[in-house]
Amino acid sequence: MKISVNDQELFSLSETQKKVIQNDILSESFDEDMCRRLKWVLVDEKYCKCFERLKKEWEPKLAASGLRSLPTDPDEFATLVFAQPSYKNRSARDAQAAL
Repeated sequence: MKISVNDQELFSLSETQKKVIQNDILSESFDEDMCRRLKWVLVDEKYCKCFERLKKEWEPKLAASGLRSLPTDPDEFATLVFAQPSYKNRSARDAQAAL
């Protein structure tokens, strides 16, 4: 099993590694199980943690700017934050700190 992103191989499992995992995971559902786990760890969990930090940082800033109601939908909240003139993503913050 090879795991790739944008045609770049990130890692692969040897047949022995697959068999070790299949000691606990049904071999019939191995591929499906690995895909589910990768999606959860790499996408769902990372997104949730990043959104929690974004919300924790920006709720007070948005309230201090005079906004009286904030969206409860995560995408709408993030869109509101990204529209703020003072918003900078990680790359922009690091570049500014390096000056």
